[in-house]
Amino acid sequence: MSLNMLMPRIGRSAASALRTPTLRSTFTQPRSTPLTAALMSKRWESSAAAAAAAAAVQPTPEDLQRLNSLRNIGISAHIDSGKTTVTERILYYTGRIKEIHEVRGKDNVGATMDWMDLEREKGITIQSAATYAQWGGTNLNIIDTPGHVDFTIEVERALRVLDGAVLVLCSVSGVQSQTITVDRQMRRYNVPRISFINKMDRAGANPSRIIDQIRHKLKIPAAALQVPIGAEDAFEGVVDILANRAIYNRGARGEDIVYGEVPAHMVDTVNAAREELVATLAEVDDEIGELFIEEKVPTEQQIRAAVRRATIARKFTPVLMGSAIKDKGVQSLLDAVISYLPNPTEITNTMLDIDNGEQVLDVIPHSNQPFVGLAFKLEEGKYGQLTYIRVYQGRLEKGQFAYHVKTGKKIKIARLVRMHSNSMEDVDSVGAGEICALFGIDCASGDTFTDGTINCSMSTMYVPDSVISLSLTPKDKNAPNFSKALNRFQREDPTFRVHVDSESKQTIISGMGELHLDIYVERMRREYNVDCITGKPQVAFRETATSKAKFAYTHKKQTGGSGQYGRVVGYIEPIDSAQHAELPYEFVNNVVGGNIPT
Repeated sequence: MSLNMLMPRIGRSAASALRTPTLRSTFTQPRSTPLTAALMSKRWESSAAAAAAAAAVQPTPEDLQRLNSLRNIGISAHIDSGKTTVTERILYYTGRIKEIHEVRGKDNVGATMDWMDLEREKGITIQSAATYAQWGGTNLNIIDTPGHVDFTIEVERALRVLDGAVLVLCSVSGVQSQTITVDRQMRRYNVPRISFINKMDRAGANPSRIIDQIRHKLKIPAAALQVPIGAEDAFEGVVDILANRAIYNRGARGEDIVYGEVPAHMVDTVNAAREELVATLAEVDDEIGELFIEEKVPTEQQIRAAVRRATIARKFTPVLMGSAIKDKGVQSLLDAVISYLPNPTEITNTMLDIDNGEQVLDVIPHSNQPFVGLAFKLEEGKYGQLTYIRVYQGRLEKGQFAYHVKTGKKIKIARLVRMHSNSMEDVDSVGAGEICALFGIDCASGDTFTDGTINCSMSTMYVPDSVISLSLTPKDKNAPNFSKALNRFQREDPTFRVHVDSESKQTIISGMGELHLDIYVERMRREYNVDCITGKPQVAFRETATSKAKFAYTHKKQTGGSGQYGRVVGYIEPIDSAQHAELPYEFVNNVVGGNIPT
């Protein structure tokens, strides 16, 4: 599929509306953009000219410092690899939550990111949830994604707006089917990743085998940055092969980090792992490659810089390990996220200039540029539709006006929030590279918003086709919320589709799997009090003649008087579709002048 096919296009009427002088007088000047006066005077020129003028303005030192200490990451994996458990530890160690609750904990509270009742009952993640935290002076925007293939659209739209990701793998199962799907999605959106081998305390844990699977099944060079101290029930910690020191988690919940010497029996193992790391980096990084050829030993700083370069270039994935359920190794993962994953300025994003033949323009991720944002997720909240937006360029402020590129409508940002699972915090403004949410915006997933000074659109996300369909019938034929629920779910989830079959008149729902559809049927019952019956869609069977067949029928019916009598004799046979392409069937009447042929 070409890139242009994925672009939300603006219609001619909307495009002409953007160029009419009536909008010029109603446009409200953004408060925070220093280029506003210059851009507004050039507003009716092409977006390419406006973008070129904006690119000439240098970012402020404060904005550069904010961007350098910002990471947008997602946690992705196969089912039951421990994504939500890892996220729960990240929130705890960064101080966002005060207590740790397990996905299937005995306290029946459930993990922070699994806030839906259905998620806590089934012990799975159904919807992606966003949060933010801070670690070592670096701000983290984190999205925890589902692992089931039924909810793959949640992973798709999360990776569309993220700059990096953590791929969680089970130390026993390793690379599984959904791991390969997530890898394909990461490649589609050019997302660098760190691999984290979780569940090192499980029986049969074998990190070397998992690293080998990453290399051969996912086709990406990988090497460990850590060596486990013990395994299975004897797993105690890890050895950092770059700093050449042991790392242990102590305290009630592993919050205390203790550094120690490398155990004597592991010195040779650590040295071999370091040599393997250098040899792998030599294949993907020129600087390390030159040192390797010259048989020079690279320093710790050179190796760390090479890991970062190769990771951001998507030529390499560093591998860390630990056990989230046992509170081991998560802090080292956070350090690696900050050290090796990119900030928003190190990722190249593009947009299309609609006024200039969809010319490709680079997004400038600075707050003093014209605002460009992408709506990537919709959610029905108690205050109306909640729209998640990634700000790619410029600044978004409360009270500011923005333009919906697809419709040309001007909207006012009445409320701006930052999400923490299902809770929210009001903010006055967000800068480039941030993820926020808006209320009361009528849009769809993948729509682009600007401040009106440029008419550009960003590429939307890939939406897979449905794979299963069911008929849906409400038990109460007059249920008023039936259509309301279906319309809402379609807006929230592009992979959930609804149509009425023209022949059977059944309401047909389609989705990515049986679990996917069951969840929505259950949500209709809980959230809208609409009980529904599901079944197999009816199929209108059609029969046709394959050979000549004769028929003779006699009709007799006495209704009083003379009665009814008739006889029909004939035959039916298939016709040559090539000779009768314009007629689907042909009827020949051999009765002439009332005389029936014999």
